[in-house]
Amino acid sequence: MRNYEVTFIVDPVLSGDEIKATAQKYVDQLQSSGCSIVHVDEMGLRQLAYEIDNRHSGYYYSVEFQSSAGGDFLVPIELNMRRDDRIMRFLTIKLDKYGVKYNDDKRQGLIGKVKRKRKNEPEAAPVAAKPKAGKQPHQPDNLKRIEGVGPKIAEVLRGAGITTFSKLASMKSDEIKDVLIAAGDRFSFQDPTTWPAQADLAAKGEWDKLKKWQEDLKGGRVAGGDEEE
Repeated sequence: MRNYEVTFIVDPVLSGDEIKATAQKYVDQLQSSGCSIVHVDEMGLRQLAYEIDNRHSGYYYSVEFQSSAGGDFLVPIELNMRRDDRIMRFLTIKLDKYGVKYNDDKRQGLIGKVKRKRKNEPEAAPVAAKPKAGKQPHQPDNLKRIEGVGPKIAEVLRGAGITTFSKLASMKSDEIKDVLIAAGDRFSFQDPTTWPAQADLAAKGEWDKLKKWQEDLKGGRVAGGDEEE
């Protein structure tokens, strides 16, 4: 079974019932396409990273699902989303094992869970942190370490839910290009062809190999290109 995640933003001017009905429409369509729904995360109203159709916020949903079929089953679903005026933006990605584990840990409360201190509870003695081998895959990464990704593009990627090297590495360059085009004309000329491969090296911690390769890159391309945003 292949694991996927689709994140979409619903127009916040809709009523609560209309927003839920919009999300349910695509959950139903995924199921009718033979997909198994793992989890539906109603993320709620959030600030947008950039203005979309005079909107500064949107209602976010993220649906994790599994399918044994090839990627063609996504074509009619994504086509419907593009034509649906209620959907402001969407992004479908294939999850690797790290993405699946991150989502599972998050649902179990292992990520972002804060223990509240009880009143009059004494301070716990500090415990030395044990060294960990490698970067934890669920932690946000500095995407600006990818040649071609500057501060503004990193913000656009974060706004689309791309916050880790592993997630960027799991995407196709044309999927990243769609995110850039959706962010506006100033980002549409960027060439993300090498970004997934760069991100894969970063996710694996192969920094020396990545640095050597980046010496031949400019703006994320092998030769020539525009300056980073």
